[in-house]
Amino acid sequence: MNIHIKNGRLIDPKNKIDAQQDVFIAKRRIAAIGTAPQGFVAEQVIDASGLIVMPGLVDVAARLREPGYEYKATLESEMTAAVAGGVTSLSCLPDTDPPLDEPGLVEMLKHRARLLNQARVFPVGALTYGLKGEELTEMIELTEAGCKAFSQADAPLTDTRVLMRAMQYAATFGYRVWLRPQDSFLAKDGVAHDGVVATRLGLPPVPVVAETIALSTMLLLARETGAILHICRISSAAGVEMVRAAKREGLAVTCDVSMNHVHLTEMDIGFFDANCHLVPPLRSLRDKEALRAGLLDGTIDAVCSDHSPVDDDAKQLPFAEAEAGATGLELLLPLVLKWAEQEKVPLLDALSRVTINPAQLLGQKMGHLSVGAHADICMFNPKINWKVEPAALKSQGKNTPFNGYEMQGRVSYTLLDGQIVFASTRYADCLPNPLQQ
Repeated sequence: MNIHIKNGRLIDPKNKIDAQQDVFIAKRRIAAIGTAPQGFVAEQVIDASGLIVMPGLVDVAARLREPGYEYKATLESEMTAAVAGGVTSLSCLPDTDPPLDEPGLVEMLKHRARLLNQARVFPVGALTYGLKGEELTEMIELTEAGCKAFSQADAPLTDTRVLMRAMQYAATFGYRVWLRPQDSFLAKDGVAHDGVVATRLGLPPVPVVAETIALSTMLLLARETGAILHICRISSAAGVEMVRAAKREGLAVTCDVSMNHVHLTEMDIGFFDANCHLVPPLRSLRDKEALRAGLLDGTIDAVCSDHSPVDDDAKQLPFAEAEAGATGLELLLPLVLKWAEQEKVPLLDALSRVTINPAQLLGQKMGHLSVGAHADICMFNPKINWKVEPAALKSQGKNTPFNGYEMQGRVSYTLLDGQIVFASTRYADCLPNPLQQ
């Protein structure tokens, strides 16, 4: 279908565009920006007056819970949540049941996602069989099946010899290794940052050194093996500085941060709010400020939702017993907008953290609106104010530490491959009519 998006403010970080520009879509791709191509006839016109038109968001950390954990969420529910949040591409972590350690499982997941046709799913394969940290998976076969990187998710890999061999294997073929830095012994049974809040509430702590010791090992092995290393969900000031130093040295290392840690600290736990039981734990105000500074100077490459839906029963337990995780796909965009407003970051710069930057981490030609690119588009109204109400979220997981928070900016339309896959209630009446002039 030929679509003409008119009167919108186009923001495309890759091409450094921030101006009122029309977008023309033909054969599921961007046909032109600004002026219609010769012979173009629109079958549908979307009036984007008052809206910002941007590439669809790319999220590098979203647990879709299939296969194995359908009682927490289903692929269908979470893909619906993704497009409601303007997310058109996402990578899912391998800690499913069974883990994504066999090509057949990866192919099945990708097939299910294609049938739903709501967002692109880029699986991250398991680094070791069963995520047990013992035997390396067949990375070549998993890559052929569709894996874009390899990870242990949150499962520990305590044998550094296995880790080194995994990184050597990955380096040989140019595969990306995604690791979350946490020493499993130092963090054992911990549920909160080792600070005043954990002490006051009597919660088992996770010290910062649990992150930095693991991170030091990963960076040293990356230097030794030449592996392409991505650090997942950095959480501490010390960790940010270590990544900054590694980048200055010229190591092939990148880094992301959860939006939860950009906005929240250990103080938000309050009186045992299990919605704030997250992995890694929310840390100190100093750590949060360092994370924000890392985002500003480019040390941290991308912001992710760290979407981890949890069923209500698992959250309605004492803090230390409650399952870690929170829903986030529908909150990623407004929370990035909130960060941009607070730090006075231009939208062109801020939105790169959820479009072109994470797309590059996946090695995919997504996250931009260049002529010829896939027409994956998010349109949102930056002036709409709304309150986070868990019951209204599309995700099957309703638990979020941002319950009751005021947000600004809401998705109006999401397009995948030039097809409207989401339209907010405000604009839904427009959909049946193919010609809107």
